[in-house]
This record gives sequence, C-alpha cells and structure tokens, in this order.
Amino acid sequence: MYDMHGETVHFDTENNRLCLIDQTKLPNETVILSLHTAEEIYTAIARLQVRGAPAIGVAAAIGLAVLANESAAEASAEFEAEFRKNAAYLISARPTAVNLPWAVGEMQKAFSENRHKSLPEIKAALTRCALGLHAADIDVCRRIGEYGAPLLKNCRAVLTHCNAGRLAAVKYGTALAPVYIAKAQGHAVSVYADETRPLLQGARLTAYELQAAGIEVTAICDNMASYVMQNKLVDAVLVGCDRVARNGDTANKIGTSGVAALAKYYGIPFYVCAPYSTIDFSISSGAEIPIEQRDGAEIGEMWYQIPMLPKGVRTLNPAFDVTDRSLITAFITEKGVLQPSEF
Repeated sequence: MYDMHGETVHFDTENNRLCLIDQTKLPNETVILSLHTAEEIYTAIARLQVRGAPAIGVAAAIGLAVLANESAAEASAEFEAEFRKNAAYLISARPTAVNLPWAVGEMQKAFSENRHKSLPEIKAALTRCALGLHAADIDVCRRIGEYGAPLLKNCRAVLTHCNAGRLAAVKYGTALAPVYIAKAQGHAVSVYADETRPLLQGARLTAYELQAAGIEVTAICDNMASYVMQNKLVDAVLVGCDRVARNGDTANKIGTSGVAALAKYYGIPFYVCAPYSTIDFSISSGAEIPIEQRDGAEIGEMWYQIPMLPKGVRTLNPAFDVTDRSLITAFITEKGVLQPSEF
C-alpha cells in the first residue's frame, strides 16, 4: 500500500499525483486513490471519496497543482485558460463547503502573482502553494486541538455528529482534534458518535478512526442523542462545520441543528470547531448558505440489499442544515476560542 504518512490527503510530488483515502470504502476496506485527471479529482470530491471541509479544500488545491504539472500547453494564454477552467470545474463539485472555493482561490492567487513568469516557474509556484496549504491544515487543526483541549478538562465524554476527525482533514481533524490532544496530554475523553444519516459518516468513519486511535467510542443512531443528553452521558458536544456566516450561523452535516437545540435544552456546551477560513465574510447570515441536495437513493437504497422505501415515495435529502448562532456556545479555531462578535 502507498505510504500516506498518516494523512488523509497527500501530494505525491515524485509521481505528481493527488493521493487520498477512499472514504466510501471504509470501514471494511482501505483503498488509496492516486489521481491525476480533472475528472478523477472532481469525482472524488463529488462522490465523497474525499470529504470534510478542510480535506476537500486541500485535495482541490493539490488537484489543481497536479493538473497544472500535467498540462501540455505551450503558450501562456492556453495554460491560463486551462488552469481557470479546471479551477471552476473543481469548485462546482460541491456547493456548501467554503473551504473548497477558498483553497482554489489561494491557488488562483498564486497563479496571478506568478503569471508573468515562465510556465515551469508558474507550475513550481502552484506546487509550493498546494504544499503550503497542506502543511497549514495540519498546523491549524493541531492548534484547534490545543485551544479546545482545556475546555474538556472536566469532561468524561463528548458527543459528536458526522465526521470531523482525522478523516475530514489532512491529519488531526477539527471537532475531534481537542479529543486527540487531550489524550496526548493524558486526559482520555470518550466519545458518543451519532451515526449521521444518510451517509453514516459517524458510524463508518468517526467510530473507525477513534477505535484505531485507542479512544473509547460508542456509536448511536441519530435519534438517540436526546436520550444520551437527558441521561447525562455526555458533558459537551463537539462538531465541525462546512461554512460559517458572518453573524455566526453555521452550516454542518444534516442533523447538526437538532443536536444543537437539544444541547441548549439540556444545558450542555455546544462547540463548533473549525479553521478560521471556514468563516465566509461575504454572507451575513445562514439564510444565504447554499444547501446541497443529494440523491434520495442515499436514504432508501444505499444501505439495503433491496430498496427500503415503497416504489414512488418521494425523498428529501439535504446534505446540510444551518445551526442558529444562538445555539452555539463558542467557536474553537486556530486563533482561539471565539464568539461571533470576535470574528
């Protein structure tokens, strides 16, 4: 198996490939994808072979560098047109996570700053930018963990929704980074993981990675979160997110807003862990966040040998919902523990 260096997303510069763990195969099979075409990279993002806002952004950046290095264009104008086409194509793969357009924007900035140079120099600059974003994600997530770990000092267990751990970023993850850092500091915190419909990222991915890391994990169905809180089995909720509006409204995997409302009712702190880059200052509230609608087959067919729903029954399958800022205790970022007024 290709050595991923303990990473979810990796830039194989020797062979000019975007390498990533195919998360659609977990937990039963570990498959490493080695990608070098625009179609392969787009498909990996769209089909959630790579998922989690930070991982998506880094994958797209590396993908653009790979495509630039693969380009056979000889004229600057042709190369630029190709680069911009690929950038727009990858951004269109998923609409909600702001890290995707943000990371592509960083690559576009690197291109613009070097466009007067030779093509080999531009390609080298794009490679450096992608590697820089990759390294920065590792550093950012580690710092999120360091700021978040003290908040867990009196916690025996936490609840999380979806997967915002190592598999959602390059290495540490966001929501689970405080758990990993706390463990490294000698404080073991157990985790209750919502299964997270419809793609079961909590059951398939969060439970998988926590067990592999030696952290006690209990998987529950999404509709059991109230039971867990009511019976005081958890002391805090940690979630990641895909986009934060300027006022603090937050989009995360479908079901997060319900968990936040329950936490508010039961008096349990609800923390959103995310890189500062996840804040979209171009939108004023969550009402402006586009919500991805996915194929209903994910609800009625994907996990069953035969269809579970009667033929002809309609489905509604939003991938995300928006949690109102009033339900959020604080944001844990690489800049510290913040309130929306401190953005």
